[in-house]
Amino acid sequence: MGSEPYVDQEICIGCGLCVGIAPEVFRLNESGVSEVYANDPGERDKVQQAIDSCPVNCISWR
Repeated sequence: MGSEPYVDQEICIGCGLCVGIAPEVFRLNESGVSEVYANDPGERDKVQQAIDSCPVNCISWR
């Protein structure tokens, strides 16, 4: 497992599930897709939950 969450914005469909799970880490950008705006080590469990819940598997660790 890496140390930084990463969103592949080419795959993201902008469902917002990750934002709902970990708003401290993810947000929807101007294009309507998810992005990582803060890498908070204290939120690793929530980030992993977002990774596991993403319907298109566009979130990963790197």
